[in-house]
Amino acid sequence: MPSILNSLKMISDPTRIRILLLVEKEPLSVAELQQILGMGQSRISTQLSQLKKEHLVTDQRSGKNNIYSASISPDLSKIINDAAPEVPESESDLASLRHILRKRKDQARAYFDNLAGKFGREYVPGRSWKGLAEAMLKILNYDTVADLGAGEGTLSQLLAQRASKVIAIDNSPKMVSFGQSLAQENNLPNLEYRLGDIESPPIEDSSVDLAIFSQALHHAEHPQRALQEAYRILKPNGRLIVLDLLQHTFEKARDLYFDTWLGFSEVQLAEMITTANFNNVETAIVDREEIPPNFQTLLASATK
Repeated sequence: MPSILNSLKMISDPTRIRILLLVEKEPLSVAELQQILGMGQSRISTQLSQLKKEHLVTDQRSGKNNIYSASISPDLSKIINDAAPEVPESESDLASLRHILRKRKDQARAYFDNLAGKFGREYVPGRSWKGLAEAMLKILNYDTVADLGAGEGTLSQLLAQRASKVIAIDNSPKMVSFGQSLAQENNLPNLEYRLGDIESPPIEDSSVDLAIFSQALHHAEHPQRALQEAYRILKPNGRLIVLDLLQHTFEKARDLYFDTWLGFSEVQLAEMITTANFNNVETAIVDREEIPPNFQTLLASATK
């Protein structure tokens, strides 16, 4: 039987309270706790070890992971839940937990994640991510699209083959000039380049059906503001797509690629999109580079 004094000592730490609040609601792995808490594996494992020693959590092996569950009395559970409002992160932890659980239930996504892991390992003539992307873009119907942080506009040009109008936003005059030239050369009169910042794009309110950030959000000084602006320009039921880097530790990216942020975690990006008032937020890791620093690609979608 757990010691009452030791149990009270255990829950005097806010991090352990956060962990217990989560694993009481749902059994979780260390990796899932990392995503929710935004902490390193060693720190979480240490806390779990202490909680397990005092018989406040139990673990069960599932494949390569240990899954942790709460093992606390009703009285201790009441104390922990009564203390939750005093832990500032507890509310966002629960929102992140809901996101993790949605991902678990998405069996279709799990299937396509597995497919993505196999795609491209064996050479098949004519099959490539670029070819697949172009084919997919051609079967999707959009009226007006905003490509936010368009760069040279490769994606904008693909979209312009199908959409009625594409507005490409970039803060580099040279990029905008280059993109305009390409649009003329490729006879794409429905592709319009505008000089502007993704945190205040020169686009009217509720005027576009699809807003895309393709490897642009990690360059924003205030990514939350950029997402709020995407919400502003989208029509009701409009769709948001974010393609960005998964959070990494390659600090040289700041100097090499002028990155402001070293990517985003799935939970972090989902929270930002939700905070911008979007609905139906979904995320998935869709690619991993095989050469160092092994950047991973994070895809998120949502609707207004």
